[in-house]
Amino acid sequence: MPMPTTDSAQAAVAPAAVPPVGPVLATGETARTVALPGLSLTVRSHEDRAGAEGHEPALFVHGLGGSSQNWSLLMDKLADRVTGEALDLPGFGHSPPPDNGDYSIAGHARAVIRLLDAERRGPVHLFGNSMGGAVTVKVAAARPDLVRTLTLVSPALPELRPQRTAWPTGLASVPGMPALYVRATRSWSIEQRTVSLMDLCYGDPSIVDGAAREQAAEEYRRRTELPYFWDVMIRSTRGIVNAYTLGGQHSLWRQAEKVLAPTLLVYGGRDKLVSLRMARRAARTFRDARLLTIPDSGHVAMMEHPELVSRAFRDLLYAVADRTLPARAGRAATSPTTEATGS
Repeated sequence: MPMPTTDSAQAAVAPAAVPPVGPVLATGETARTVALPGLSLTVRSHEDRAGAEGHEPALFVHGLGGSSQNWSLLMDKLADRVTGEALDLPGFGHSPPPDNGDYSIAGHARAVIRLLDAERRGPVHLFGNSMGGAVTVKVAAARPDLVRTLTLVSPALPELRPQRTAWPTGLASVPGMPALYVRATRSWSIEQRTVSLMDLCYGDPSIVDGAAREQAAEEYRRRTELPYFWDVMIRSTRGIVNAYTLGGQHSLWRQAEKVLAPTLLVYGGRDKLVSLRMARRAARTFRDARLLTIPDSGHVAMMEHPELVSRAFRDLLYAVADRTLPARAGRAATSPTTEATGS
């Protein structure tokens, strides 16, 4: 996600405050707060389709600057197959900051594990996008007992030469840079900033209708008015940068090698934040991986092309259920590597 802006870029720890309004819910969704020692998480749930009682649970984890709402479209597409829940990571969406102020990738992973352990939902079908992809890789590597399958949409895994369009995200972790960015964009309206965000995240921003843009702008406004907004963004960005520099067993790529769960990798050909060239490396690294590339998708394929991602996930389930059957013609991702088009 790009560097956010607000009228006051303060890196100091701001007083924790519970977001004043509840999350915007799609049809069939509910939200609740899960209180854990030192941590409070907002969890979005999608009601099962008729006959879905007893379906396996799924948990969806958003990326930097995102929220559980990023998964609403895909959760709806999969409501006849899984019992879906998406959480707001600590400090994001409608979850207040954690008491310990830990926004590292490992810290976010611990929050996910604590939620799953507290609710005894595991093993789940685990989904992650961008930063959430790195978080869920950590979870799957550390606690294989909690993960049935792993689906990663443009996961934030280390690149030796990141795309130039991704540089502003990393610069947000440099002291003084957020304040400089704020001064440079002070005249921008919330609407302009929202458009800039969508231009960065979507392969084709024109697919977002007017109502969705207005809703996104209002949510952006709400987030930037929170007293802890900048602290969360800066610390989480530093958490990503720090995770990229870890070596040995703690390296994200070494963690990926440890993942036992069948893994679906989804990459977009127009992604400005995670390079498509990383897709092949990821497919080689995970032990049991299937790769879906969507040429006209950007960084958030689950929002841009939920039908394709849904189809690929269903196909993963078919393959896991019976690996002895040959791939059926017409499925989006029955082969280990598939390029999909359309929506």
